[in-house]
Amino acid sequence: MLRRNFLFLALATSLPLFGWAQSSSNRPIKIIVPFAPGGGNDVIARQLAKELSELRKQSVLVENKPGAGGNIGTDYVVRAPADEITLLLGHTGTVSINPVLLNTGMDATRDLEPIALLASTSLVLVVAQDSKIKSVQSLIEMASQRTAPFNYGSSGNGTGGHLTGEMFKEITGVKMSHIPYKGTGPALVDVAGGQIDFMFTVIPPAMALIQSGKLRAIAVTSKKRLPIFPDVPTVAESNIKTLSNFDSSVSYGVLSSNKIAPAMAKELSNQILKIGSGAEFQSKLVAEGAVPVLGNGAEYSRLIQAESKKWAAVIKKSGAVAD
Repeated sequence: MLRRNFLFLALATSLPLFGWAQSSSNRPIKIIVPFAPGGGNDVIARQLAKELSELRKQSVLVENKPGAGGNIGTDYVVRAPADEITLLLGHTGTVSINPVLLNTGMDATRDLEPIALLASTSLVLVVAQDSKIKSVQSLIEMASQRTAPFNYGSSGNGTGGHLTGEMFKEITGVKMSHIPYKGTGPALVDVAGGQIDFMFTVIPPAMALIQSGKLRAIAVTSKKRLPIFPDVPTVAESNIKTLSNFDSSVSYGVLSSNKIAPAMAKELSNQILKIGSGAEFQSKLVAEGAVPVLGNGAEYSRLIQAESKKWAAVIKKSGAVAD
């Protein structure tokens, strides 16, 4: 009788762990994209889902949860139940800028578990095709000869384009007035038409206008040139000493709820980094104007913290607020 009770007790206490293992391996993995379909996050997430599903022999689903600048989808992952694998395709805006800009109180390295760093991309500085601004250096030289400030556009207050412009202004001392738009498209049209002088923009929406000759790309904001724009220099290459370390990159990575089991986090990290080093995944990145930048969870966590510190300083100095 005593032996039977002991066996029953042992079985009962093992059930929750066994149940978690069964549910986490049999249920589909979710990858949450905190933006609408079609953007860079979405494209990368869907390629990752395809390859992760093949590697794990398990369903991997992408769910778009847009809204509040990415906060709705991010919060969904923070609150995900412990018996599910719910991942976030995060980027600099959602995990490093929003918590400061919107004062959400969320800390991506505390409330989420960084799993793997995958890629990095850049903004591109564009002007109208017939603009007299031919380079970053000429922009700065022209600014010194003007009494009126340059007008630069963005897709809205507190966006990456706005904050990059504010960082550029702070470093160079160029007089610039920010013109926020409701979306990237209208701002790009006004740059092409000469209504505003220039814009720091994400790459995909600008590609058609650049390729058609209506816009001219004069610099990218990353540390290194991008394969998609091999002839376009970085801002740091402008021969302006104060810009030698200029970097406004957008990092993409995978995070999960902090309730994930450590062993599962490590397993997923290894699998995602294996996918990230593959030719198929990397070709998809390059097509989106990104480059592979691989790192484990600890490395991604350090990057998130460094980016948070950098953008917090920009937000504080500029007084930037979100729409």
